[in-house]
Amino acid sequence: MTYQNVLAALSDPMRRTILERVVETPRSVGEIAQGLPISRPAVSQHLKVLKDAELVREERAGTRRIYRADGAALGELRAYIDEMWQAALGSFSEAATKGAQDG
Repeated sequence: MTYQNVLAALSDPMRRTILERVVETPRSVGEIAQGLPISRPAVSQHLKVLKDAELVREERAGTRRIYRADGAALGELRAYIDEMWQAALGSFSEAATKGAQDG
C-alpha cells in the first residue's frame, strides 16, 4: 500500500461515498450504485481505483462480485493519518511555546 495512491483514490468525493457504502456492509456493484447519480459502469471504474489502492477487496459469489472494505488497509491508513496529526500538533506546540518565550 502506498499512501500516495490511497490519498489520491480518496480525493474523489464519489469514491469516498462508495467506500463508505462498502464499509457499512459488503455489496455488489448494483447495490452500491443504487441511489447514486452515476451509472453502474462508473461505479465499477471507481471500485477499480479503490481496489488498486488496496482499500477494497472483491469476492465472487456465484455470478456476482461482492465488494468489501479491507479492514487492515483502513487501519494502516488511520495509523498514517494519526502519525501526521501528531507531528502537526507537535509542530504547533513547539511554535506556540517559542512564540510565548519570544513575546
